[in-house]
Amino acid sequence: MIRSCRQSSVTRSHHKNAKFELKSLTPFDRFCLRSVNSYDFFCNLSTHTKKERVVSGSTSTGRGQHRLAVDWLARLPPPFRSDQTSFRVGRTIFSETPSRAAAAAAENQAMEGSADAPRRTRVCIIGSGPSAHTAAIYAARAELKPVLFEGWLANDIAAGGQLTTTTDVENFPGFPDGILGGDLMDRCRAQSLRFGTEIISETVTAVDFSSRPFRVASESTTVLADAVVVATGAVARRLHFPGSDAYWNRGISACAVCDGAAPIFRNKPIAVIGGGDSAMEESNFLTKYGSHVYIIHRRNTFRASKIMQARALSNPKIQVFWDSEVVEAYGGEGGGPLAGVKVKNLTTGKISDLKVSGLFFAIGHEPATKFLGGQLELDADGYVATKPGSTHTSVKGVFAAGDVQDKKYRQAITAAGSGCMAALDAEHYLQEVGAQEGKAD
Repeated sequence: MIRSCRQSSVTRSHHKNAKFELKSLTPFDRFCLRSVNSYDFFCNLSTHTKKERVVSGSTSTGRGQHRLAVDWLARLPPPFRSDQTSFRVGRTIFSETPSRAAAAAAENQAMEGSADAPRRTRVCIIGSGPSAHTAAIYAARAELKPVLFEGWLANDIAAGGQLTTTTDVENFPGFPDGILGGDLMDRCRAQSLRFGTEIISETVTAVDFSSRPFRVASESTTVLADAVVVATGAVARRLHFPGSDAYWNRGISACAVCDGAAPIFRNKPIAVIGGGDSAMEESNFLTKYGSHVYIIHRRNTFRASKIMQARALSNPKIQVFWDSEVVEAYGGEGGGPLAGVKVKNLTTGKISDLKVSGLFFAIGHEPATKFLGGQLELDADGYVATKPGSTHTSVKGVFAAGDVQDKKYRQAITAAGSGCMAALDAEHYLQEVGAQEGKAD
């Protein structure tokens, strides 16, 4: 994260009428010029907006501060702009003239990889979850200097992936007391940075795998890479009705394996929405913890495989609501967690009250693959197809890890494992390419 830059030596002789010109400045500019006597000020740039690109990483922090400081000086209206202005970033003092400011900003932007001047790297990683950061850690330790696009609210989820939408994570090794999903991903990100990963807080909008080096681009940054790891994950499909958002992670979930063993569900009635194999599997799983499990399905038949249907229907703790849908979720007195749902029969129109402490969506996931533009082979469900026992995709040099290629397990720990595999596969691929180029020379 870019922290702050101190600018100085804007002499008073250039600003004798400054107090009459403050109205021409933006609130941010006025904040920066708060010290009227010496015009020393801090540009507090630690908070960024969606429109402002921020590059993290120890090797680019100073350069990024330099670019932003020069750009800020160039935008200052007279009389605040002097003919010779110096400013300091850390212990380094820079000097710029207004006529050179725009050129300097453009030069630094080119160094950091704009659309016109792409950044070059051995490995580019797309994603921000456990698989992406594990791949980054392994690639960085192999001195491949990875660049990672973590996205900006990609798939409407903050950087860090689906774990940022959960509370306690109790099945990730190393945390016997559990850890908040957001905290876990903060640690993963910090570890990626520690080993030299460069993180770009932008969402990838397009890729080009038709030629080498591969091109990965956001709206304002382009990266050319010898190898690419796609780790963009998959988003659980959710239904929206009154109370569905209010009780999300307060009784409503989309992962029975992740959350089913939580104390709030033990020996309590639980409902599952869905009619496929996932719904059958999760319903059976939840009978280990809940007192009773209700499957709520919109149709009068399941689309699940016959064997999965048989297992669910033969379980004495499972009851099915056919031709039904949930129309509302509500909580207990005093703002407590989920206490029940309203279920509407689509045939009769009757609405019944179902007391449950848990509601699980089991209606599938949506892999984040649209940005690939059909350049990688996908399976029938839209997941990236990988060669058995590896993370290799249909394009040599492009690898896939995590939930974007895993529709079976979908766990943080399995995603991290496949991220490790992707980094090792990429390293071996680059070694092979290097050896072949050496022979050609």
